[in-house]
Amino acid sequence: MTTDILRVTATPAALDLIATLQGEYGPVLFHQSGGCCDGSSPMCYPQGDYIVGDEDVLLGTIGGAPFYMSPSQYEYWKHTQLIIDVVPGKGGMFSLENGRGIRFLTRSRLFTDEEMAILNLAGTSARARRS
Repeated sequence: MTTDILRVTATPAALDLIATLQGEYGPVLFHQSGGCCDGSSPMCYPQGDYIVGDEDVLLGTIGGAPFYMSPSQYEYWKHTQLIIDVVPGKGGMFSLENGRGIRFLTRSRLFTDEEMAILNLAGTSARARRS
């Protein structure tokens, strides 16, 4: 079943940080950065402070927070499961965890051929809609 195959998931440490940020800022969302300034960090924003593009891809939710990426990033990452973790370091300049001495980090694993076939049949690459 596709419910067992997630395009994005999070470690317990990431889920704890997401809950902390939601407690401070309310609902949040993630966008996988591909920019020059923050590398390829997953960026966390208050919902409403970041405008999701019409073509951005909704990969799923982690800790109740939607997780998006641009179509060009999706083309590069579509064969992988993203695993959001937390490590020591400085967060992305505009990401909510910045200044806490920890940051979100994207890890990944390749989907198996069987998982890719199931995901493709389920049509999970649908584009996100703006709200």
